[in-house]
Amino acid sequence: MWGFRNSRFSSLVSWSRTRTGFQRDHTRSLTASAPKLSGQKLTLSYTHGVSDQPLLGTTVGRLLQDRVDTHPDRDAAVFYKDGQRLSFQQLLALADQLAAALLSLGLEKGDRVGIWGPNSVEWVITQFATARAGLILVNINPMYLQHELEFALMKVGCKALVAAPSFKQVDYYHLLFDLIPEMAACPDGKIHSHRLPHLKLLIMMGKDKVRGAFRFDDLLVAAGPQEVRAIADLQDSLQFDDPINIQFTSGTTGSPKGVTLSHHNIVNNSYSVGRVLDYDNRETRICCPVPLYHCFGMVLASLQMVCHGATVVYPSAAFDPAVTLHTVQDERCTSLYGVPTMFIDMLTHMDLDKVNLSSLYTGIMAGSPCPIEVMRRVIDKIGMQEVTVCYGSTETSPVTFQTRRDCSLEKRVSTVGQVHNHVEAKVVGENGEVLPVGVTGEVCTRGYTSMLGYWDDHERTAECLTQDRWFHTGDQGVMDEDGYCHIVGRLKDMIIRGGENVYPVEIEQMLYHHPKVMEVQVVGVPDERMGEEICAWIQVNQGETVTETEIKDFCKEKIARFKIPRYIKFVESFPMTVTGKIQKFKIREQAIKDLALEHY
Repeated sequence: MWGFRNSRFSSLVSWSRTRTGFQRDHTRSLTASAPKLSGQKLTLSYTHGVSDQPLLGTTVGRLLQDRVDTHPDRDAAVFYKDGQRLSFQQLLALADQLAAALLSLGLEKGDRVGIWGPNSVEWVITQFATARAGLILVNINPMYLQHELEFALMKVGCKALVAAPSFKQVDYYHLLFDLIPEMAACPDGKIHSHRLPHLKLLIMMGKDKVRGAFRFDDLLVAAGPQEVRAIADLQDSLQFDDPINIQFTSGTTGSPKGVTLSHHNIVNNSYSVGRVLDYDNRETRICCPVPLYHCFGMVLASLQMVCHGATVVYPSAAFDPAVTLHTVQDERCTSLYGVPTMFIDMLTHMDLDKVNLSSLYTGIMAGSPCPIEVMRRVIDKIGMQEVTVCYGSTETSPVTFQTRRDCSLEKRVSTVGQVHNHVEAKVVGENGEVLPVGVTGEVCTRGYTSMLGYWDDHERTAECLTQDRWFHTGDQGVMDEDGYCHIVGRLKDMIIRGGENVYPVEIEQMLYHHPKVMEVQVVGVPDERMGEEICAWIQVNQGETVTETEIKDFCKEKIARFKIPRYIKFVESFPMTVTGKIQKFKIREQAIKDLALEHY
């Protein structure tokens, strides 16, 4: 990774090896901050979380200032592998410097700023800078390739893009140059693009100055004292119902949707999750190996800095099990986040028995169902006795259900817990009627968690968010008499691979562009490590031959790596109903049998 060249910036993020000594404190009440229900046994599948703690009516920017007022010198963010550390005072100073620079370059309240890259100090600074400036941060998956990036920037009309130089095998700058050839003639980072007419500013992270882009570090010293002071004054005009963030989630039609969230959505969700985890009572250090572009990293981790004064430690740019384990040890982390795949990788890593994880007491496991043996080993081997499971979606900011820290092992793996405070939930039948407890139906939620809507897509917003503000999850669930919810399946044809949502239609539509492919069907099959893997059945045009390698090479040029099918089978036909409808469930059943995956 790169180092900081600007001396003013370097002085703010100097590395300190002083370690904290947080240990588990078992004297705390395990239920003090847990969601509370009415106490009565349910007969119908409707419940709501009641609380004596009111919702927070504030913005992200104000919360950051509040933390500086109370704990200016406490670590806010630590980037373990990069050796970078920011106190709350330093984070606010850098965020306001960047906010002032962005406004001085012509951005205005409500403009969209894309961020494209892995976990980094620049990502976090940009997150809080856009919040302080009244801009809307647009999270772009760091695995996106050119056409996915172009769609995202166009869909929401991004006026600026902050990008990393590269990530893994993708050279971001050269990809951008192919997308915006006008960069060759653009002074600094001011863009005039034919394909992306809204895009006006390009800002590149890293130490190098490149053609057509501003350098991130340079913007941190570009604004004068008066412009920086104006950012503090701006906070009075920002409202908690203002949109602050757009996150893309794939749709069953194949094109991603821009989930638009407000300050109110994400502030209160982060705060509520933190209370369940007892962050409001204990000094907290969170190890966050999950990506910032996703709600898991950005809301449930980063915002805990300002919601509960937590220190958030990012082990590395992308998940590495060894680095994560050593981060927990060296930074004395009290909480650890991850999808089940990440925990499996840490449990099987040779360094597990070499590190001291005694500081851990809790954490979050989310993204896909957790096998009971994995949960048992997380508790026994990693020591997360109070680990919780969260359920929700990007559209719900993201958490609506969460297990308690004192839940039984069986409850943690068979249910997603109880509904959060200030949130309603119900399970409904095909006609929208609330079902009796114990009966399977669609899970719906309502409350402060519900998104503002999909950006510039009223039709698809109305499909899942009704006029009475109930969000239809598309998940099938069963609620018991105590309000615990068990997710039994998905109405929508979604695959969850290692915590990433993958929609088969998107992959199918891409593969239809292959000149030798006549028909294709994509399904998810079980996998011990990833939860699910992607399987494609392909019918080839008459007289043509194609190999598995050809198909995967074609995919590599078109879609992110996590969407590329692991299993490919060439078939003569597909199982169909008498009316000619392809039966995907039979494809999945046969694929599981052919691949000998019945035991999962």
